[in-house]
Amino acid sequence: MLIWVILFSILGSVGAILSAGAFLLFNDKVQNTLIPCLISYATGTLLATAFLGMIPHAIEHAIENITVIEQVNQNISLILATILIGLIVFFVLEKLIIWRHCHVTNCEVHGAPGPIILIGDSFHNLIDGIIIASSFLINFAMGIAVSLSVIAHEVPQEVGDFGILLDQDYSKKKALFYNILSSSSTIPAAIVSYFILDITKAAIPYILAFSAASFIYIALSDLYPELQHRNIELKHTLRQFLLMMAGIGTMILVFQVHI
Repeated sequence: MLIWVILFSILGSVGAILSAGAFLLFNDKVQNTLIPCLISYATGTLLATAFLGMIPHAIEHAIENITVIEQVNQNISLILATILIGLIVFFVLEKLIIWRHCHVTNCEVHGAPGPIILIGDSFHNLIDGIIIASSFLINFAMGIAVSLSVIAHEVPQEVGDFGILLDQDYSKKKALFYNILSSSSTIPAAIVSYFILDITKAAIPYILAFSAASFIYIALSDLYPELQHRNIELKHTLRQFLLMMAGIGTMILVFQVHI
């Protein structure tokens, strides 16, 4: 299982960076068409993974082998409270550091210095590593679903990070190097978390619930509003809806095949 954790940590960090770098080879017209598609798909995968996978499994593992109804209800309440606390924590993190990413050229995040962007990206990817490790410790299907969701939302975010650094006069080589460096925090975070959580298995449901909060926060505060404001024409709205459904469908398929 550790090998899978390492593999998907690499795909979720360095793989996403290289995909984003290749994406920048397209002209602006193609990028402006594909980015909303990636964001729509990522929104669907994040929400489906959180609500259909992470939260149900967090509750299931928190109440397993418990027969006293009061204690069952108490543990479920703790899981839901963890999600609520997670949403608040990620809101605060977004205010303290540039944890939230940008996917377009003209946005508020572009005003922040490059090093701040990279620090925020490192912290964000560190959280991704913890999420990947905790999900694989639940079961293989959960690990695959969560990892795919991480990759899906990292690619458009890394495209935005590249744009920010290039806009601030970083060379393409430097932008690529610094992005790979900041994203590499996913790998050690995943490995360390795997061993720690494997010992303290009682904490896994709550880590999973906290991780679900990050997925929900990213989808609803970052990706979803951008889709709302980008294009309001019916054809664009329909395409966004269908791609969100495709993201949800992908996660449902993963759960059905492996669980």
